Amino acid sequence: MSDVASPVAISNSPSRAPGLAGRGLFPLALLGIFVLAFLRFGPVGVFRASFPPLEELTIDRIAFPEPGVVRAYVVNGGPEPVTVAQVMVDEAFWGHRITPGREIKRLGRAVITIDYPWVDGEPLEVTLVTSTGLTFGATAPVATLSPTVDSRYLATFTLLGLYVGVVPVFIGLLWLPFLRAIPRRWLDFFLSLTMGLLVFLGVDALAEAIETSEAVAPALQGIGLVAVGLAATPLVIAAAGRLPRRRPMHESLNVAWLIALGIGLHNLGEGLAIGASYAAGEIALGTFLVLGFLLHNTTEGIGIVAPIAEQRVPLSRLVLLGAIAGTPTILGTWIGGFSYSPALTVLFLAVGAGAILQVLLALSRLLARRGEGGLTAPLNTAGLLAGLALMYLTGLLVAV
Repeated sequence: MSDVASPVAISNSPSRAPGLAGRGLFPLALLGIFVLAFLRFGPVGVFRASFPPLEELTIDRIAFPEPGVVRAYVVNGGPEPVTVAQVMVDEAFWGHRITPGREIKRLGRAVITIDYPWVDGEPLEVTLVTSTGLTFGATAPVATLSPTVDSRYLATFTLLGLYVGVVPVFIGLLWLPFLRAIPRRWLDFFLSLTMGLLVFLGVDALAEAIETSEAVAPALQGIGLVAVGLAATPLVIAAAGRLPRRRPMHESLNVAWLIALGIGLHNLGEGLAIGASYAAGEIALGTFLVLGFLLHNTTEGIGIVAPIAEQRVPLSRLVLLGAIAGTPTILGTWIGGFSYSPALTVLFLAVGAGAILQVLLALSRLLARRGEGGLTAPLNTAGLLAGLALMYLTGLLVAV
């Protein structure tokens, strides 16, 4: 018998890897050559000679760091570099300083400092005039001294986050003994009510993200940020749930963690909006507003504990769930109050909406497995509608 071995095809041989990589990179190299040829020999030069350059400046924020000083934060969202020639405040030209310089590259940022005797409580308009004569402006509805990172404002924003985010969530957790004492069908009612709460929060976050996207520089694609946050977040959360764990987690407890995470991401976006409004002087921090947030956000705590009402959960885990849901509000007020960014706000709001979408899917599966007809059971349908109505009615008390 011959000892000659029969040939064996090895599909994953290292020697074939360079050839495979070459076949994958060849279209990219060809595309690069084509783009270079277009830029070098194509009609771009003709168009540039015939038409003025496209310019687009966006004023992200107008701040008032000290009396007599106005500061405008600008981003170039257009395809071409832009040179700021002059600056107007309330239709009059004023002296100014631009950091790092007058020419702002594409996607570049600049800070314009203007010596202007602004009046506390009055509106103010800043207009930028480029070297080509185009104008771009923004209005500060109320001129008021901007917060600085110091102990006073840190404490103020922290207390604000506690009042409107942390305290209401922990108060809502106190519904756990009540939920444990009610019959199973009524527990399903509160699970459905939780879904109603989350539907409202998700739609609210998505609507705010779309509205805020209009203030984002065009090149940063505000709607694109909404799409990324909304689509990527549930996929990332679902993939993370498939990672191996040392101890398998009960489905209802896993849903509670997801609810806390979704609410926390939503509250982060809410904190951003609150902090930015406070810094701009557009929020009335009265007793009525605080009470409105307390009532509105207390319902979030009910949503966290409803899935785990039939389990014995350690107090430390409950505290952690409440912290995940509530404390991002504090972080949001810090970011919004000290360094507000429309693009960042849009992304966080979209991420919150995407996380809530994943939570709703998990909750619907949990209800379906409980064998009570899911959301189509009359009592459960009533619970979802009650959750929507509860969030709407308590939302009327929050006049941000």
